[in-house]
Amino acid sequence: MTKAFVSASHSLADQPRQQSLTIRRDHPPRSDSDRQSSDGSPRPSYPTWTFLALGLIIGLVVILIAVLSGVGGRGAVVAESPAVGPIPDRYDAGRAMGYLNQLCDLGPRPSGSPAMVRQQQLLEDFFAKRGATVTRQGFETRNPNDGSALEMTNLIASWHPDRPKRFLFCAHYDTRPYPDRDPHNKRGVFIGANDGASGTAGLMELANQLDDLPSDIGVDLVMFDGEEFVWQERRDRYFIGSTYFANQYKTEPPKIGYQSGVLFDMIGDKELKLYYEVNSLRYAKDVARSFWKTADRLGVQAFVMRQRHELRDDHLPLNQIAGIPTIDVIDFDYPRPGIGAPSYWHTQQDVPANCSGESIAAVVWVAHQWMISQSSVSNQTNQ
Repeated sequence: MTKAFVSASHSLADQPRQQSLTIRRDHPPRSDSDRQSSDGSPRPSYPTWTFLALGLIIGLVVILIAVLSGVGGRGAVVAESPAVGPIPDRYDAGRAMGYLNQLCDLGPRPSGSPAMVRQQQLLEDFFAKRGATVTRQGFETRNPNDGSALEMTNLIASWHPDRPKRFLFCAHYDTRPYPDRDPHNKRGVFIGANDGASGTAGLMELANQLDDLPSDIGVDLVMFDGEEFVWQERRDRYFIGSTYFANQYKTEPPKIGYQSGVLFDMIGDKELKLYYEVNSLRYAKDVARSFWKTADRLGVQAFVMRQRHELRDDHLPLNQIAGIPTIDVIDFDYPRPGIGAPSYWHTQQDVPANCSGESIAAVVWVAHQWMISQSSVSNQTNQ
């Protein structure tokens, strides 16, 4: 993800400032005898505020060390069940995790890299074998490092494009060039298991559920390139692929447009908690409410009916340019919220070991059942 992050961060810089210290000045001055030790020598005079300031500095240092080291969290990351009951077998957690591992085994997958080319071929073959018409939406952009031409590709897998109710499910499938938030090595290897592979693995698992759609439902699964081809913050652009897709959709609209869209991003967290995202409520409130209500009906407790983060993500071009009401299904607290909790976002810790196929399967279950509930010809769900 990017996530060009707007609010609700847990860094020290975003915490309320300490209240300013008030030094009382109504005490009478000490006498000379008060300032002498028992042997008559002068006793050093340290104003009260000196000790208070020293204590405050020590406290801040302790908190900072806790934040950087992960002390103060809840210990090791342990997989939590995202649902009250068992997830139906058709939404296969082991299979979904296998997809995530398969993508990560390719290594880092930044836009234009050899691993990205291998991933494109893998995904194209995968979706075609499951009955999709797969289209490569290629476009040229510029490498921000040297200005050279760079070819990017959005992959579009379509089922039943002629049906009256079409839905868009999407994810980005590129990875960030480096783990630039890693506390130890900002130029290390970034695998992007959760931020990159989990959303794509979710689309792959969803593709296994599309054989028995209601007769009025059509689906496009879209993988965006260039979501975070960012080498230098404030200089480089995010959302390149989704912006191109949105502009093409606007200038050359399809015969049958999308009813709505759902973005999968960072859905593989072992401690999955999915809150309403603020921009999703701003642009697609009805979609968000109905999606979370489906989760509630199914007993998928990982969906929390409370807003938490405001994020800039691939759903913004879809909403703002294409006019497709699109929500962002994302767990930005990876692996958990809280001061002192570790963060794996854009670090070398974003690896399969910190992800869960059960989390991905739960999201796919909700997405599939939600889509079926939008049908006008069938109110029957396949739980």
